[in-house]
Amino acid sequence: MVLLTLLQIIDLLVSVIVFLVIVQFVMSLLIAFNVVNTSNQFVRAIYTAVSALLDPILSPIRRIMPNTGSIDFSPLVLILGLNILQIVLRNLVVAGY
Repeated sequence: MVLLTLLQIIDLLVSVIVFLVIVQFVMSLLIAFNVVNTSNQFVRAIYTAVSALLDPILSPIRRIMPNTGSIDFSPLVLILGLNILQIVLRNLVVAGY
């Protein structure tokens, strides 16, 4: 029962991280195409907060990955890694019962 609870907590945390990655991606596109402006304090505050939350997780991935130019694949690697972690943990919990 405890393992199932821990799995649900991890699933929730993974969902929040994936949501933040998607928010950061969409905001960076909107900023790059000049749809929203970073001189707007609200936009800058949200983007800074999301980046501050994700940078400690994405920085180690960026150091390991090869340089691909202007395309950053670290968010994709993070999402894939988190989904693999969820699958492994879910199978461990199912095998434990």
